[in-house]
Amino acid sequence: MSILLGVAGVASTITVIYLGRKGWHALHRAVGITPGVLTYQDYNTPLSLNTLNWQQLDLTKKHLKVLTDGQLRQLQSIDKKLAIYQEYQQSTEQQKTIIVNEEHFILHKLVYTRLPEILSTHYRFISTATSINKQTTKQNKQNEAIEVLQELLYSIEKRLDELLRQIETQNLQDLRIMRRYLDSQS
Repeated sequence: MSILLGVAGVASTITVIYLGRKGWHALHRAVGITPGVLTYQDYNTPLSLNTLNWQQLDLTKKHLKVLTDGQLRQLQSIDKKLAIYQEYQQSTEQQKTIIVNEEHFILHKLVYTRLPEILSTHYRFISTATSINKQTTKQNKQNEAIEVLQELLYSIEKRLDELLRQIETQNLQDLRIMRRYLDSQS
């Protein structure tokens, strides 16, 4: 009897340790921490062009040098959302034929053609601003260029957000239709 009790005690101890460790790791994953890794990323530090990784956008690093930290972060946000959109497009292509509507076409044109052109034009303007102009006029024009670029980035991100919302709504609607179909078959 004591042997059986000892085996049960060892087994329960191992089970408690195993489940405790699994729970500890699950807790860390839930809050976004990897156990055993002691790296801290401060999101308030300026971005470095060397550390930026683009998932979808193909941008010239030279054109990015004149951008502010906020604009780089916004481009990174656009890139992440675009990656989500492209992943959805690829998964949908496997299931059915995609109908490209006007919003999809405009977004594709904006992101892959116009955005690099916008960044190139902005870079040329900022880098070729002459010192012949008065300093205040030059600064006002550069501020206006930065403001216009910011508005364009905001517009692209807003369109992308709207398209992702439409996709989310459509997926939810598809799930509701499937549920109604299954309920009607019962």
